[in-house]
Amino acid sequence: MANIDGTEVIGLIAAVLTTAAFLPQVYHTRKTKDVSGLSYPMLLMFFIGVSMWLIYGFLKDSPALIFANAVTIISVCLLIIYKIRYHNRKR
Repeated sequence: MANIDGTEVIGLIAAVLTTAAFLPQVYHTRKTKDVSGLSYPMLLMFFIGVSMWLIYGFLKDSPALIFANAVTIISVCLLIIYKIRYHNRKR
C-alpha cells in the first residue's frame, strides 16, 4: 500500500465526503421503495464508471480511490437491486 502523505489525506477526506453524500439516496430508496427517479442506463453507466475508478485506484495504489469506489460500488449495487425489486411495485 502506498505511503499516506498530505495529498493522499486530501484524497481520503474527499473520498469520505463524496461517498457519504451518496448514502442518503440508498437509505431513501430502501425506506420508500420509490425507484421512479432511477434509470437503468444511469445505474449501469455509474456502475461501470465506478468499477473503472476502483481498478484505477488499485493500479495507482491509492487508498482514497480504493475506499471511495469500493463503498460506492456497494451502494450502486444496492440501488440496482432495489430498482429490480421495486420497479413494478405500485405505491
